[in-house]
Amino acid sequence: MQAENTKLNDIQHELNETVTQTVRLTQYSHGAGCGCKISPKVLESILHSEMEKFVDPHLLVGNETKDDAAVYDIGNGIGIISTTDFFMPIVDDPFDFGRIAATNAISDIFAMGGKPIMAIAILGFPIKLLPASVAQKIVDGGRFACRQAGIALAGGHSIDAPEPIFGLAVTGIINTEKVKKNASAQAGCNLYLTKPLGIGVLTTAEKKGKLKAEHKGLATETMCKMNDIGSLFAEIDDITAMTDVTGFGLLGHLIEICEGSELSTEVFFDKIKTLDGVIRYIEKGCIPGGTGRNFESYGHKVGPMTDLQKSVLCDPQTSGGLLIAVKAESEEQVKNVAREQGIELIEIGRLLERKDKPIVTVI
Repeated sequence: MQAENTKLNDIQHELNETVTQTVRLTQYSHGAGCGCKISPKVLESILHSEMEKFVDPHLLVGNETKDDAAVYDIGNGIGIISTTDFFMPIVDDPFDFGRIAATNAISDIFAMGGKPIMAIAILGFPIKLLPASVAQKIVDGGRFACRQAGIALAGGHSIDAPEPIFGLAVTGIINTEKVKKNASAQAGCNLYLTKPLGIGVLTTAEKKGKLKAEHKGLATETMCKMNDIGSLFAEIDDITAMTDVTGFGLLGHLIEICEGSELSTEVFFDKIKTLDGVIRYIEKGCIPGGTGRNFESYGHKVGPMTDLQKSVLCDPQTSGGLLIAVKAESEEQVKNVAREQGIELIEIGRLLERKDKPIVTVI
C-alpha cells in the first residue's frame, strides 16, 4: 500500500509539473498587471469621504497627493515607508509573474528615495482551477525579486480566489530629509524617465497571440529591472520630485506631479522612447483596455493629441520606470549617476508655472 501511494504521489507530481510548465496564467484573469487598476476617476469617488480625517503629525506622506507610499516619522531623522501593490497575471509564466509583481511593489519604496527592508506576500489563487505547484512558482518568483533587492520575504497571507493575484506589502526606511515626493516639483525642472514606454502594448500583443518571436521576453525583461537607482537619486537635492510610472500611464502620473506641485508641463513626444515594436503593435490594434480608461479619467486635463500619442502616453505600465524632475544645473550629475548604473535617461518634457487648462501640452 505504501509503495502504491508513493507511485500515485510521483504521478501527481509529474502531472503538476506538466501543468505548471504549460499553463498560460493570463487566460485565468480578466485584467493584466497594473492595467487592472481601478481608473483614476472611479478611484477618486471611492476614496472620497465625508468622515472627519484623523490627523497624525508624524505622518509625513499620506494619500493626499496620491504618492507612491506612505512615510511615517519615527524620530531621530528616520522615516518608515509603507506600501502595497498586487495584481493579476501580466505574463503566462508563473515564476516571471511573481518576480514582476514583487519588483513592481518594491519599486514604490525606491520611488520615495528609500531602502526596502522587508516584504510580506499577498496571494489570491484559484485552488480548484490550478495546482498548488503553480502558486509555489509564483511565490518563488516573488522571493527571487526580494533577494535581488536585498530583503527577506518575511511572511504573507493567502486566500482562495477566482483569479490569480499576487503582490507584496513592503516596508522601507529613509532619512526624513531625503524623502522624494511627487508633489514637490519646481517650475523650470526638466523631466526624465528611466525606462522606455510600451509595456501595456507588448503584453496585450502577447495575450492576443500577435507578438513576434523577436519581441518575446522584451516586456518581461523591462518589468524585472529594479528601480533601485531611486535610492541614489535621494541623495541629489536638485531632483525635486520623483514617482514611478505604472497603471495610470505616463500622463496620469505626470498629472499627479503637476497637480500636487501646482504646475503645468510640456511633453516632448518626439523624444519619448518606446520598446521595440510598440508603434507597430499599436497600428495593429494591440491597445490595452486601461489606455482608454486612463484617457477617460484625465484626458480633459491634456491638450490635443493624436491617436498615436494617446496610445503611447496613456499606456498602462507595469513595473515601469522612475519619472524625475531635475533642476537644469544638476542634469549632468544626474545623468552620470544613471550611466554608472547602466541607465540612459530619457528626456520627456519640462515643468512650467501653472497656467489655465490644459495642465499638460503635448508638443
